[in-house]
Amino acid sequence: MAELGQDELKPGQPVPDFTLPSSTGGDISLSDYKGRPVVLYFYPKDQTPACTQEACDFRDRAAYYERHGAVLLGISGDDLKSHGRFAAKHELPFPLLSDVDHEVCRLFGVWQLKKMYGREYEGIVRSTFLIDAEGKLARAWRKVKVKNHAEEVLEAVKQLSDAGAGK
Repeated sequence: MAELGQDELKPGQPVPDFTLPSSTGGDISLSDYKGRPVVLYFYPKDQTPACTQEACDFRDRAAYYERHGAVLLGISGDDLKSHGRFAAKHELPFPLLSDVDHEVCRLFGVWQLKKMYGREYEGIVRSTFLIDAEGKLARAWRKVKVKNHAEEVLEAVKQLSDAGAGK
């Protein structure tokens, strides 16, 4: 799997395919959703306050994403057992993908050096990618702040959907 730097994947470029284990059972590949827009959101850790808020914000808008043909997929480094508990507790209607080796996180440039309380460590930088029906990057949000993010992504999905309908 080729590594991409944080800024290498630009809107209009094809997004590399990947396959990860899913909280819903089995493996999911990005290519499984060819023909539909995909919202791929990377988050640091299950059951933490900001990650829970973000997941619940996407959950609360899931029907709207679906109405516009979009698929929601969450990715973190947590294992499937953790994802299963997190999804069940918060009734998440979309798959959470487990990237324990951080290969896909590196591919998208979201596995980075972070600092907290003066300590440096590697971790996931909260980021979201909107991939169009052709598998190309439509939009990227890096270093996401959770407040209003799911709504902003939904607006971008609507614009993408409207643009596709106008073809």
